[in-house]
Amino acid sequence: MRRRMIYVGLWAATTAVAVLVGVLAVSTVGATIRDRGPVGAEVIRDTDADPTSVPSPEGPAVSDAITGEWGSFDVECRDTWAYGVGVRPDEADGWDVVSWEKGPDDDVDAVFSDGRNSVDLEVFCNRGRPTLAELERNTLGD
Repeated sequence: MRRRMIYVGLWAATTAVAVLVGVLAVSTVGATIRDRGPVGAEVIRDTDADPTSVPSPEGPAVSDAITGEWGSFDVECRDTWAYGVGVRPDEADGWDVVSWEKGPDDDVDAVFSDGRNSVDLEVFCNRGRPTLAELERNTLGD
């Protein structure tokens, strides 16, 4: 009976240590995955832009439009902060804006829908320029 209790105690201690290590690993890696923007020690994406032309934090804001069949999402970068400036859905083809984020944030989102499909855009500031981080297309049910 005593030997069984020792085994149960060792199993409980090992399980507790494994759970603690798992929680720490997931919280550390998860924070890195969720925050895709360059805030903190994030890796800057390679672009065709000349690194010497990267605006300084004190420099002017840089604007760009992310466009597609859904319309356009206008984003402005000031240093590493993204601002959603405006959205223009392609109403002629039936697209509407479901939601959009004004910021400031490390990334801003916009969601467009035509009733059958939706497009979710996520834009962050890469070297001070608006950069599409993720474009997610979904087919909507009835």
